[in-house]
Amino acid sequence: MSARILLCTLAFSVSVLAAAKRPLPPRDARLDAVLHGVEQRYNGAKTLYLKFTETYSSGKRVRQTESGALELRKPGRMRWDYATPPGKLFLSDGKSFYLYTPSTQRAEKTAFRDTEDVHAPMAFLLGKLNFYREFSSFSLNPEGNDVWVAAEPNNPSLPYSKVEFLITPGSQIKRLRVTQDDLSILDFTFEDEKLNPVISPERFVFHLPPGAELEDTSR
Repeated sequence: MSARILLCTLAFSVSVLAAAKRPLPPRDARLDAVLHGVEQRYNGAKTLYLKFTETYSSGKRVRQTESGALELRKPGRMRWDYATPPGKLFLSDGKSFYLYTPSTQRAEKTAFRDTEDVHAPMAFLLGKLNFYREFSSFSLNPEGNDVWVAAEPNNPSLPYSKVEFLITPGSQIKRLRVTQDDLSILDFTFEDEKLNPVISPERFVFHLPPGAELEDTSR
């Protein structure tokens, strides 16, 4: 977010100083505790492994559920290996995203900063997680012993308008729901999470499968 320096007149500068003296609105103590717990859990991890199930819905239509395993390695690397459909792969090497679809024998390469893939919301876990920096307009909704945290991304250029996290009492992200628009929602369920497992950096190097074509839009 770029800073704005608009000290054009003395009157304006006086108004800025007056505004600075006003206290900021208090934060919700329970929200603070929940978000801080998640930040502590994941900011201390260098690698992460978990199993995922994802379901995409658009209006009344529901696409077939997909599933597999997710590996993360800081900084900036992630690998989504699909068991259903078998062979599908979404990978980040820290500079580019790759999506390989075996049914079409095609791979797409996208610059890290330009991706519109809905897996991208997980990328915030690859750096120093700070909810208040990345998101705003928070709300809390309990679900049993867990709690849903809904938030809007601070970056308006991202391809989604809302992200919801289902967080356990142990500060684990159990589900992630990404709203692209009012009708399109991608829902991830996570299980079998392992913090700091041994994961080789080679796991995040993309190798084009034999016979596949690569479309490079990162140039």
